[in-house]
Amino acid sequence: MGYDSTVTDAVPPMEICDAHNLSREPAAAKPFGIRVSLPRGESFARLLGADWERYHWYATADERDAALEDMASEHRYSRRGDRPTLRFEAIDAA
Repeated sequence: MGYDSTVTDAVPPMEICDAHNLSREPAAAKPFGIRVSLPRGESFARLLGADWERYHWYATADERDAALEDMASEHRYSRRGDRPTLRFEAIDAA
């Protein structure tokens, strides 16, 4: 009995077999996001690239808004007068 590709190739791939084994929720379950990017002229763009951006996704708008407020604030370990130079933008998944 050999391998029959017509049988296995006809089976569609599973999206999630056992959801309880996931280490984090699928992105579809987190429709509220924060887009983090660099402002124009930021010197750090020479290292990351001018088009660098990062997305963080959250399950609720309240969770996202709390994280956004924290990201954009002066942190405990910031030096006096330091201000975040990243741009933070609240987004919703389309």
